[in-house]
Amino acid sequence: MLGKNDSKAPRRAGTLFAASALAAVVGFGASELAQHAYSRGNLAQAGAATDEGRVSQSLPNFASLAKKTGPAVVNISTVQVRDTAQRRGRSPFGDDDRANEFFERFFGGQAPRAPQQRRGQGSGFIVDRNGTIVTNNHVIDGANKITVKLSDGRSFEGKVVGKDPKTDLAVIKIDAPQDLTAVSLGDSDRLEVGEWVMAIGNPFGLDHTVTSGIVSAKGRHIGSGPYEDYIQTDASINPGNSGGPLLNLRGEVIGINTAIFSQSGGNIGIGFAIPSNLVKELLPQLQASGKVVRGYIGATIQKMTPDLAESMGLKQAQGALVAEVAKDSPAERAGLKSGDVILQFDGRVIKDSSDLPLQVARVAPGSNVQVKISRGGKDVSLPLTVGELKDKEVVASVEKSSLGLTVQPATPELAEQLGMARAEGVVITSVEPGSAAEEAGMRRGDVISEIAKRPVRSMADYKAAIEKNENSRSLLFLVKRGETNLFLALKR
Repeated sequence: MLGKNDSKAPRRAGTLFAASALAAVVGFGASELAQHAYSRGNLAQAGAATDEGRVSQSLPNFASLAKKTGPAVVNISTVQVRDTAQRRGRSPFGDDDRANEFFERFFGGQAPRAPQQRRGQGSGFIVDRNGTIVTNNHVIDGANKITVKLSDGRSFEGKVVGKDPKTDLAVIKIDAPQDLTAVSLGDSDRLEVGEWVMAIGNPFGLDHTVTSGIVSAKGRHIGSGPYEDYIQTDASINPGNSGGPLLNLRGEVIGINTAIFSQSGGNIGIGFAIPSNLVKELLPQLQASGKVVRGYIGATIQKMTPDLAESMGLKQAQGALVAEVAKDSPAERAGLKSGDVILQFDGRVIKDSSDLPLQVARVAPGSNVQVKISRGGKDVSLPLTVGELKDKEVVASVEKSSLGLTVQPATPELAEQLGMARAEGVVITSVEPGSAAEEAGMRRGDVISEIAKRPVRSMADYKAAIEKNENSRSLLFLVKRGETNLFLALKR
C-alpha cells in the first residue's frame, strides 16, 4: 500500500554499540562490558567505515542540527469546504427523521444541509526569509483556508503561490516579519546511499518531531506518476510529515518527505522524499507563474525486457522502447518510429523507460536536442525540437492500465517474438499476476480485436474504448489467440 507519508528508523546506535564493544572486549562479563564501554565513550560510537575498514566516525550531533533548522519547519493545517455541501451535507436535524420530514412537508424540498468541512495537516519549510514556504501539493490541494504555524507558536494565513500536481510540489507564502529562519536547498545528486539524514515534521499532529536515519536508496520509482526519482529513507516518516524537509548533516534540505510504503497505514521504515534538485528546478517557475511548463515529445514508451532486447539484437535490456508515436508530434517530425529504442536523450543516458519522462520534462520547450536511438541493431542520432506539454498530453508513457495488462502496437519485431503471423492491431505484452486481466484469462501475445463491441485496430482505438467504458463493471474483450477468436469478460 502506497500512502502519503510515513516510516521509522531502527535504533541503530544501540545495535552498533553492542557489536563494536563486544568485538573490542571479548572476555569481559556483562557488567564489565557495559562499564568499559561507557567509560571509554563507546556508547556514542557508530559504524562508519573508512577506506582502511576502520570504525572512526561518531554519531552525528542531531541536537545542534535540530536546533539550527527546526525554526524553519512549519505546521500547515487546512480546511476544505466541499462544493456538494448544500446537496449532500449533514442536516442540522441530524438523524431525526421526523424533524426532517416535517421541514420537507411544510417548507418544500429538503431540509438545509450544514456545509461539510474536511481538515488536514501537514508540514512545510521556509526557503526565504520573506515567508516563502515549500510543501507538498497534496497537503494544500483544494483547501479553502490554509493556516501556517511557526515553531514559536505564531500563526499566519497561507496563500498559494504555485503548485504542480505532477510532482506533488507547492509553494505558499505568509506575510510575516522578516525575522524568519530559512533553510537552503542542498545538492541531492551528491547524496550517497548510507548517508545520515534527519527529518522534521508533524506526524499525527505532533509539532516539530525530529527523527533520523539513513538514505536507503536513490532513484526509486513507486508508480505515483511519470516524474519519479525518489530518495528512499528509513528515517521515521508518518502521516503529517508530508511536505517536511529531509536534511543532511550540513543542515541543507536534500528532500521533501512525500510518501510511505506501508501495509498498516503507519511507519515500517520505508519512506520517500522528492529530491531537492528537482525542487530547485521547479521553484523559480512556481514563484514566477504559479505553474510548471514542461517539454513534450509525443511518444508512448514501454520498458525494455531481456527478451525484447535479445529479439532486437541489443546487448543490454536498457533504454525506452517506443511503442507509438503521436501524429504531428515532435517525435514524428524528428523521425522516431515505433520499435525504436531511445538510448540517450539530450546527452543523458536512458537506463530505464521510467528515466525518459523526467528527462524530457526538464527540457525547455523549443530546445533542440539530440536523441540517440537503436534501430535495426544500429545506433542512430536524430535531432529533435522539444514541444510544450499541454494539460492533457503525456510526456512519454508506458501504456499500462489499472486492469492489469500492458499493451502496445504490434511491430514486426514484436510479431516475430510472439510468433504472430502479421504485425497488426494492439497486442498484450504482459499480464499482472492476480489482476482482473489474469482472472479474465488474458495472456501475453493475445491480440485485442474488440472492446465492448468496438473495433480496436490501433492504440487510439484501445484508449478510446477504455475511456468510454471506464465506469463499466464488466468489459467484453474479443481477442485473437493464434488462429482462434475468444470472448473474454473482464470484471473490475
